Amino acid sequence: MTYPGTWLYAPGDRPDRMAKALATGAETVVFDLQDAVADAHKHDARRAVVEFMGDLDPDDRERPRVHVRINDIRTDLGQADLDAVAALPALGGIRLPRVESADDVRLAVGIADRYRTDVGFHCLIETAAGVENSFRIATAPQVAAISLGEGDLRVELRLIDETAFDWVRSRIVVAAAAAQLPPPGMAVYGNVKDHAGLKVSCERGRRLGMHGRSAIHPAQLPVIAEVFAPTPAEIEHARRIVSAAQDRSGGFALPDGTFIDQPVVTAARRTLTRAANGR
Repeated sequence: MTYPGTWLYAPGDRPDRMAKALATGAETVVFDLQDAVADAHKHDARRAVVEFMGDLDPDDRERPRVHVRINDIRTDLGQADLDAVAALPALGGIRLPRVESADDVRLAVGIADRYRTDVGFHCLIETAAGVENSFRIATAPQVAAISLGEGDLRVELRLIDETAFDWVRSRIVVAAAAAQLPPPGMAVYGNVKDHAGLKVSCERGRRLGMHGRSAIHPAQLPVIAEVFAPTPAEIEHARRIVSAAQDRSGGFALPDGTFIDQPVVTAARRTLTRAANGR
């Protein structure tokens, strides 16, 4: 089965794990050239990813989308990563770490456009400067999504617990919406055995307007997908709203007294679309 709203990381220097990741049901698999790879193995990882992706059928709609997370685009290493993978036919997107400004995105676009002009960039905002520039980043050329990298932010901002991220997460949600991008996915949850904690964290992110989450272990995927899927109660409530709105214009009230206007109807239709499409 497929787990909607999930991105599973796989280390780029481990072709065995890359192959296994494609069979986990993750909606998107991210071959990682950055944090999951030791410095001494960076060049080997790049070669392994290029070789592995060269064998993938770009027209295969049964497998997950494949993204590659490169190293910091401001470094020679990150630029060489992008130069190596940008032309791969199976590439579904590039994840840019530590994006701090729209100039970082434009630098990446300039490299990728040597090979193709349709690469979507998924920008990871991991610093205070990036948070402050989040809307400018979100509206930069070819940006497909923005999200947080919370490990570095936790250290830089001296955040202590889950609740401390609420304002930062909300800031990114607003920036994405203002730029007409999809809702941001959540950052990875580091304890792969703490499924209860993962669920609580996902529920908190969902309440803040986030959708989906990155994972570092396949066992996290069903937890993430379950939390971000509409519940049966939400689906039924959305159906009642949409049904009641069919023959009405303007605002009205449901039998239980709930006032309904156009934004509520739009949200209900969105819920039904997510339920039908699995996301």
